[in-house]
Amino acid sequence: METVELEEKRIVIIGHSGSGKSTFARRLGRIYRCKVLHLDCVHWLPGWKERDRSKEKSIVKSFLDKNKNWVIDGNYRKICYGRRLNEATDIIFMDFGRSICLIRIIKRYLENRGKTRKSMAKGCEEKIDLEFIWWILYEGRDKKHRNNYKAVCKKYPEKITILRNNRDITKFISNLQNNK
Repeated sequence: METVELEEKRIVIIGHSGSGKSTFARRLGRIYRCKVLHLDCVHWLPGWKERDRSKEKSIVKSFLDKNKNWVIDGNYRKICYGRRLNEATDIIFMDFGRSICLIRIIKRYLENRGKTRKSMAKGCEEKIDLEFIWWILYEGRDKKHRNNYKAVCKKYPEKITILRNNRDITKFISNLQNNK
């Protein structure tokens, strides 16, 4: 298993739906031997019901308070977003194109149909519908969302890494291994 010398690491992974945030988070968690929190598991309850916002914040706050090193994937700007970004040693923005994200979502659906994937709350079987496709292609990339990503990049330039494709991921992991 690929691992690197453990140093203080607190990694936030943000980006577009379908860009591979959760998969990348699990991989970095293994490499750095630290806890991983998938915000989809915090936000959703069985049957795709949304958890109460105050409970979400409590769960994330507790996770941050208890763990020195961590990886958190997901955007969810109303769940301790400022604290996550401020405390992060690294922020990774998965800025994959629309078509790649859509292909990944379709592939994920076909692989997990009728099941709940590891990075999702129990009782939330994989699904795809027109509303989610619209989100991936347009709504999740509207001006408000683009401006948020730009603001994060501008505020935290020393922490930010932008990954736009699988080559970028491979290069990023290779650099981790080479710098251990």
